[in-house]
Amino acid sequence: MTWLRINGQEAETAAATVAELLAARGIDAKARFLAVAVNGAVVRRAEWPSQALSPGDQVEIVRPLQGG
Repeated sequence: MTWLRINGQEAETAAATVAELLAARGIDAKARFLAVAVNGAVVRRAEWPSQALSPGDQVEIVRPLQGG
């Protein structure tokens, strides 16, 4: 298990890549308008399956919310 900071909150996960993290959190990686940054650097969607996560990484998952 790895400890990450995800959207500002500490979380423990078994995910080794960005794609695995999204799947573990129930986020559809094919959804439009979804962006991921690791340690302040935006990760291109094509790199999600290969982008490794390390203990202590800061991950931001950004997606639009409905409402107004």
